[in-house]
Amino acid sequence: MKALVFGGAFNPPTKAHIELPHHVMTELGYDCVIYVPSKMTYITDEQKKDYAFSDRTRISMLDTIAQSQKWMKVSSYELRSESQPRTYTTLCYLRDQGYTCSLLFGSDKLPELETGWLHVDEIMKEFGVVCMRRADDPVEQWLEEDPYLSQYREYITLIDTDPAFSRLSSTEVRNTLQAIHSEKERLKEIVPDELDGLSEYL
Repeated sequence: MKALVFGGAFNPPTKAHIELPHHVMTELGYDCVIYVPSKMTYITDEQKKDYAFSDRTRISMLDTIAQSQKWMKVSSYELRSESQPRTYTTLCYLRDQGYTCSLLFGSDKLPELETGWLHVDEIMKEFGVVCMRRADDPVEQWLEEDPYLSQYREYITLIDTDPAFSRLSSTEVRNTLQAIHSEKERLKEIVPDELDGLSEYL
């Protein structure tokens, strides 16, 4: 089965996490997209995110979405590992499970490859990368002018995506949830206790 492997925090998943990979899969003729959430400890300790939903919560969210998206598969491989696996290790694992894999990510990841990733040469040459172009990223310029990226141009498939989704982020979702929580707490402070913060009307 020909699969796009889409790793990330999914902290939490957004519509962009669902709509964009589905578009890419359909356009390029892949059979499925495999979502691979990273460990909570990696999100908080390495990526320094302000908050992370638990491993169980994030994979449950993805599993719930996948129930209505038959093209979508969810792998707990990285969550089950003792330490956070490298992307290349995950790709090799999924290949061993019978998938013909390519790595999927957004164009914002391209500038990070040289200094922030391991096994880039192996990923490019053994699996290839499908790169979702963000509307204002000068991807062609990077691939032509950057000596590091230009050597991998033949292994990178670029695809345009709907700009309406390009800036949706999990950070925005977390901030919105925090704002809603704060407003609910404020309502509890200013209305009679018997009305339970007007929860019945929200």
